[in-house]
Amino acid sequence: MASICLNSISFPPPSHPRKLTETPSSSLLLDANNHITSGALKPIVVNGNPPTFVSAPGRRIVAVGDLHGDLRQTRSALEMAGVLSSDDQNLWTGGETVLIQLGDILDRGEDEIAILSLLRSLDIQAREKGGAVFQVNGNHETMNVEGDFRYVESGGFDESNDFLEYINESEDNWEETLAGWIDVSERWKDDGRMSNSYWGPWNLVKRQKGIISRSILFRPGGSLACELARHPVVLKVNDWVFCHGGLLPHHVAYGIERMNKEVSDWMKGLSENDDGTKMPFIATRGYDSVVWNRLYSRDTSELVDYNKAKQASTLMRYIWRVDVFAELVGQTQRTSSWICTYHFSVFNLNLFLKKISFSFF
Repeated sequence: MASICLNSISFPPPSHPRKLTETPSSSLLLDANNHITSGALKPIVVNGNPPTFVSAPGRRIVAVGDLHGDLRQTRSALEMAGVLSSDDQNLWTGGETVLIQLGDILDRGEDEIAILSLLRSLDIQAREKGGAVFQVNGNHETMNVEGDFRYVESGGFDESNDFLEYINESEDNWEETLAGWIDVSERWKDDGRMSNSYWGPWNLVKRQKGIISRSILFRPGGSLACELARHPVVLKVNDWVFCHGGLLPHHVAYGIERMNKEVSDWMKGLSENDDGTKMPFIATRGYDSVVWNRLYSRDTSELVDYNKAKQASTLMRYIWRVDVFAELVGQTQRTSSWICTYHFSVFNLNLFLKKISFSFF
């Protein structure tokens, strides 16, 4: 399990930046009560919808990698990063810290929605303290919106079924409903285990019900697809770029904010394509898309000099264009908990690996 703590380095602000306490449609309002800052720190400024460029002057910045439905490991990583209380009360302890999660919350675990709920709850609390929580979508998020459930575990289908029932019963607004799931998900899970004997030989019927529930939640325009649509596939915070797979020169040429909006619109079911569901290919499909790219995740010790030079050249061609110090990616599981390549220009995080935290000052 790994988290990484980064220093905040100022960068030239993007065109038309907005403070979080302003309300134009192109910016994200994190705190309607004007509590986003405290002390002498300047306001966090977010540009783009979903968020694309963030200026967080003087903030401690923490990044967390793939979570894949493992709530226990998620708690451990967030506690280690100093942003989550250790008493199971799900309290934000990060103060003015900015937390970024690098995607792949979904699949391979049974507490995926609980993790989404926890991060939303922490985001709400962080706003009141002058901090913020951001997420970027990974390939497993886009796969689920596409209806590709190959990597969903049985517990994931069960949670989908429970959550759909939970939101249908809830009288709260969406934000309160989602944020509240983390506090009741274990009880729903325990109740489900007790009822397993009822299904007996009819587990196929139960599984079909779970698949239908998950489809309703994650299809374009579904409640959880729209929740994912709040988040970008590429995020720049100060001098750091965060994405799940990796940014390439043609992504930058296409436009980062344009990619983020197209993916968000697709997840919301707002695509202008004839069938209304076509995925934005450059960001979500293909080996060199933002969420699938593994170029920077490959171990350079396994590459010949030509391919090493090609990787480094590709990286440098885009870094100067977006004015960044370095890039953080998730994606590939490795035998060490992080990888730094190209003179500290790319950092690879993987949460399933040994516990380690890095700070840069």
